[in-house]
Amino acid sequence: MRDDTMDGLTAEIAAVTACHWIGSVTAINRGGVTVTGLDGAASLGDLVQIEPAGAPAVQGEIVRLSGEAAAILPYGPLDGVSVGDPVRLLAHPMIAPADGWIGRIVDPYGRPLDGRPLFRGPCPRPYRCAPPAAATRRPLGARLETGMAVFNTLLPIVRGQRLGLFAGSGVGKSMLLADLARAMQADVVVLGLVGERGRELRAFTEEVLGPSGMARSVVVAATSDQSALSRRRAALAAMTVAEHFRDRGLQVLLLIDSITRFAEAHREVALAGGEAASLRGYPPSTAHMIMALAERAGPGAGEAGDITAIFSVLVAGSDMEEPVADILRGVLDGHVVLDRRIAERGRFPAIDLLRSVSRSLPAAASAAENALIARARRALGTYDRSEMMIQAGLYAAGSDPGIDAAIGLWPALDAFLAEAEIEDTAASFARLAAILEAGGPPPQG
Repeated sequence: MRDDTMDGLTAEIAAVTACHWIGSVTAINRGGVTVTGLDGAASLGDLVQIEPAGAPAVQGEIVRLSGEAAAILPYGPLDGVSVGDPVRLLAHPMIAPADGWIGRIVDPYGRPLDGRPLFRGPCPRPYRCAPPAAATRRPLGARLETGMAVFNTLLPIVRGQRLGLFAGSGVGKSMLLADLARAMQADVVVLGLVGERGRELRAFTEEVLGPSGMARSVVVAATSDQSALSRRRAALAAMTVAEHFRDRGLQVLLLIDSITRFAEAHREVALAGGEAASLRGYPPSTAHMIMALAERAGPGAGEAGDITAIFSVLVAGSDMEEPVADILRGVLDGHVVLDRRIAERGRFPAIDLLRSVSRSLPAAASAAENALIARARRALGTYDRSEMMIQAGLYAAGSDPGIDAAIGLWPALDAFLAEAEIEDTAASFARLAAILEAGGPPPQG
């Protein structure tokens, strides 16, 4: 028997608990259950199992403790649950990732979703843990190959960087994440799909991500019909899986889609636990929950690897000031904005370069490369400021050398933002330089 199989069997046996505390249901309200008899043993966040007679068992999580009573938020419907039903205290939730999870789809509790057996790893981990000590973490690392010209040049991504991907619905966010998962330089890719539509999970893994992407990926998924507890835990589980591989010394790419649905799930749980609503209905703990998750990604310490993370945010109506976007943008190392107007004219990825920034610059590029980046941004900015006048036919050629140059460069630069890169960063910069040189010398002033 292979060593990893024996380790998995040993871990499964070690997880078996011989005895449990038993409480009872004393009240049932809309969406929650009150239980007594667990005081002295239960703690906040513990898992429980309600065992009604003649009905399927229902698991839940303790979200509030008050004297002898514990408030339980269930994972599923409470049909068949009655006052007096026994409640079994299980354990504080842990997840035990293993190297054998690569290529697999799991739920937020480490159970397989692809119909094949899956062993847990030998070392269970809590869903929430502290990031590496700030004083011992490495700085951001070397520039990564991404397989996309725009990220190789104008928006570079480096090891340990944390980026936000801000987009409305239907503008190509999932396709961009899949492109990065397939092509970006990394040892392991961990995808956290939070609140995804159930019909899209298989399509995303088999068709969008494809065999090449799945070969080095672990997908952690909680669909939109699952409880807020499961949806919130999906993002925490994905981060914990990424930390497992980081601690093995590997370079990890973590993609979480989306932080907005993670925050919405946390809002449901927090309100059920008695926390008051605050800005736009989000409780005060939302900011800390998001920042604590983001801080766990990034460069490692010592012999550990790094977690390069991309967190997607759904922004309704391109509102970059809504609470979740505003909280996350302040703690990341850059942000990428996808624009619906760009998507509607057929350019994908629909990146709005002028509203996007990588805080790895200027350190991630040489002086010559930074000069090319600045020149390309200047040309795109000039065209953007004058676009309405140009489209309306109000601009006369020769009136402004800068606008003339921007008009000449814009089609090639716009196409460059959508190009895949089959070679490397040097080839991407060579093409960018050729585009800029073809447009003539940069305007003065």
